Amino acid sequence: MLSTESAAVIRATIPVVAGALDEISSRFYASMLGDRPELLDGLFNRGNQATGEQRRALAGSIAAFATALLERPDERPDALLSRIAHKHVSVGVTDDQYVIVHKYLFAAIGEVLGDAASSETVAAWDEVYWLMAGALTALEARLYARRGLDGGDVWRVWRVVERRELTRDAVSLTLEPGDDGPAPGFRPGQYVSVRLRMPDGVRQARQYTLTGAEGRRRGITVKRARAGRAPEGEVSALVHETVRVGDTLEVSAPAGDVALSDDARPVVLASAGIGCTPMLAMLRHIAEHHPDRRVLVLHADRSADDHAHREETAALAGRIAGADLLTWYESGERDRSGRMDLSGVDLPEDCEVYLCGPLPFMRDVRAQVLAAGVPARSVHYEVFGPDLWLGVD
Repeated sequence: MLSTESAAVIRATIPVVAGALDEISSRFYASMLGDRPELLDGLFNRGNQATGEQRRALAGSIAAFATALLERPDERPDALLSRIAHKHVSVGVTDDQYVIVHKYLFAAIGEVLGDAASSETVAAWDEVYWLMAGALTALEARLYARRGLDGGDVWRVWRVVERRELTRDAVSLTLEPGDDGPAPGFRPGQYVSVRLRMPDGVRQARQYTLTGAEGRRRGITVKRARAGRAPEGEVSALVHETVRVGDTLEVSAPAGDVALSDDARPVVLASAGIGCTPMLAMLRHIAEHHPDRRVLVLHADRSADDHAHREETAALAGRIAGADLLTWYESGERDRSGRMDLSGVDLPEDCEVYLCGPLPFMRDVRAQVLAAGVPARSVHYEVFGPDLWLGVD
């Protein structure tokens, strides 16, 4: 809980600080990574540094946490914290790194705010930071312990035993542990980080959903992020160009706070593009363990040829007595044309809704399901890359 004195200062200064957070976080990252370039090796995503997404995510999380402390002082914003903690655990963030971040972040605050960074203001925001850091380290410690991990030692060598080309830009990899140990369990919807050494020697990590399991084997699907408004994704490009059967990858323990509930409520799985991957894992779990559960599968894509796991999704839905599958293709071929429009789609009563896809897609579909009467607490979403908080409560 934020102290009364600090709460008053935060309330008075949050418009100024929030307005400067993008510049603060930009200076913070430039300074920290300039002094500590080793943090780019397997921890920070330099692609997101280049686009500015990482600093916007940091700014968004701090502003959201401070706002939550003011608006609901007796509650901890667990949904926000849980998402960050799972992302941190997936790359092995450790307690000492919060001290490093604090040093450079508050130096940047002083530089950007100048005279406005009074000792009173800095002390209040320092309290916000350590409340957030303390809550995250506690959550992360529990997640590490639950997985039997020692701190940030999350990496394990896995071997590629199968590679399938799904579409022009999507490849499916089947992995198994490179040692004799068991494969860790996971909940449908969770992801792992995959860490590769780039041609310049720096390791980079990206998150990929676990699409299924068979014995000790696990599946992931990697979509190539081609250059456009952002640079080409270097990890996805390296996977597509170089990773073959027999190669080994560094893979983290499963993480992710958006996972399929095991109750009997009807489920709506709404995805776009490669957002189909967590839905595939959920659908597979339902087909294998709850084939009588009511499921509505909704997917939007550019075309049938771009729709990864299209045939597999249809086959799994066919094994579930209460499943319906609807697709939208921007190309206008087959099924529905254009973007996902839920007009005329009957959502099951008392349903849980899971969303995954580009942020504009999730914002739009979330608004549609809320307008249809689904309560916000029953709508869950997964974001890969920096989480910009969807602009929602």
